[in-house]
Amino acid sequence: MVSASTFREPNIGRRSGAGASVARALLRIAEVPYTAAVGWRNRRYDRGTSTIHRARVPVVSVGNLTLGGTGKTPMVEWLARWFGERGVRVALVSRGYGASSGKPNDEALELAQKLPGVLHLQNPDRASAAEQAVQQGAQLVLLDDGFQHRRLHRDLDIVLIDALEPKGFGHVFPRGTLREPLASLGRAQAVVLSRADLLESDARTQVRSELSPLAPSAAWIEAAHAPRLLVSADGQTQALDSLAGQSIAAFCGIGNPAAFRATLEKCGYRVASFREFPDHHPYGSEELDVLSVWADNLDVSAVVCTQKDLVKLTTTRLAEKPLWALSIGLKLESGQQQLENLLTLLVEQARKSAS
Repeated sequence: MVSASTFREPNIGRRSGAGASVARALLRIAEVPYTAAVGWRNRRYDRGTSTIHRARVPVVSVGNLTLGGTGKTPMVEWLARWFGERGVRVALVSRGYGASSGKPNDEALELAQKLPGVLHLQNPDRASAAEQAVQQGAQLVLLDDGFQHRRLHRDLDIVLIDALEPKGFGHVFPRGTLREPLASLGRAQAVVLSRADLLESDARTQVRSELSPLAPSAAWIEAAHAPRLLVSADGQTQALDSLAGQSIAAFCGIGNPAAFRATLEKCGYRVASFREFPDHHPYGSEELDVLSVWADNLDVSAVVCTQKDLVKLTTTRLAEKPLWALSIGLKLESGQQQLENLLTLLVEQARKSAS
């Protein structure tokens, strides 16, 4: 696997020269059959040719249009807490991408830390997992990364758009990072512009003017990924400003490393060195040794990663440098009432499903 930035470079023109031009041309050729296959599959569901399974409880899907990280995990956490505060028993259902030997993947481990006691089932057959969740007492299913999983009916489709890459470079994979054409946004009932705080007001308005016509009846919400505190592998915490103004090293294995770096810099940290790994990267002992040598050779106060990375690590230090993870929460900047209006409609439906 390659890192997210390595994949993006030829697609958005950071690389120049004949080699990069040839790479883009080949990726454009490969984009055509991929787009055709996605369109054929969507038409089968739109026309009822492919069967859609309906769960016995409401299903809320949190998904995106692009590859890589758009902030689904903080959104799922926010929704689970919102429904939980209203007495609705929630279960999380996901495919379990990157999991091995039946073990939970990094996202499941992160959510387990943030939402202790909330049932989380990982199964490529998400219709079967939803039924299992109902059998275990769930009144509502949160389908994580579910926008393209059309076999399971959903009562609410929430689609996250990354403010830093809102249109996937204008192309479907592999030429760009779109999982399906932008027109598919029309299936959504709520569109969330994530990391909206990293754009100026005019830029956010521009994104909305370009994308909202694709889903004219959908609620438009703007959200920020708000850093909350620093956490360590042994559960210790530290205030965000404890590293403000200091040099740090950072690494991550997520879908959008640029967004993580931007968040670190917004916290006031001076990022002296930054390393990227592929999304869902498993860290072995050899890589920990390499990271330790890397950290030991840097004049930094600490090493910082994401919580998604930290759950796969068991150490609190790399060499002599303390290792911290940036804990992120979702903060809705605008459109919260619109979103809550949609969610409220499902609360009573969820309660009735248990009776």
